[in-house]
Amino acid sequence: MSQGSPAAGRALPENEVKQRLRQYGIPVPDFTVLSPRDSLDELEVSFPAVLKVCSPDIVHKTDVGGVRLGIPDWGELGSAVADFRQRFPGLPLLVEPLAPSGLEMIAGLTHDSQFGLAVMVGMGGVFTEIYRDVAFRLVPIEERDALDMLEELRAHVLFEGFRGMTPDRKAVIRLLLTLSKMGLDYGPTLRQMDLNPVLVYEEGLMVVDANLILGD
Repeated sequence: MSQGSPAAGRALPENEVKQRLRQYGIPVPDFTVLSPRDSLDELEVSFPAVLKVCSPDIVHKTDVGGVRLGIPDWGELGSAVADFRQRFPGLPLLVEPLAPSGLEMIAGLTHDSQFGLAVMVGMGGVFTEIYRDVAFRLVPIEERDALDMLEELRAHVLFEGFRGMTPDRKAVIRLLLTLSKMGLDYGPTLRQMDLNPVLVYEEGLMVVDANLILGD
């Protein structure tokens, strides 16, 4: 089973996807959505911050310059918001704190026309481009399946130690089991979900970016 091309269907804006992840207990940054008319006066945000254009029609935000990372203060944030509003008129913007660095992974759900929904996990960052290191299992999965998926990855040794820390394997397993439950709950209406990157820490993880496509 391969990742294939993007599924046809209705993409949701990132804020709605992250809200749905929160409902399942999946950690995401504390985000705020700015409408085109909102000012920054009452915005609560921790710095450094991230600014993103928030539209279901823009799936690959970095390709269009729709992501700004590491904004250090209010002055830079105001300038970035003004720039985004000029380049993406009428679209809402998402502001959230910059997540600490960790082991980058990818995870999600993909729909195969023959077999149905499958949970996917792989190594993110440079590992995604170089190794295409991913594993799949059909929904539903159990804890043993999730562990086997991680052990299938060529880069599984990173869980024994990475940049002076030991990434939380149990947190990744919990994430995969939760994605399996989401797949069961949504059924065939869920066409594709991509969580990329998922930052894995010594304790816990954080889903930094998320896309979700629903069918008719």
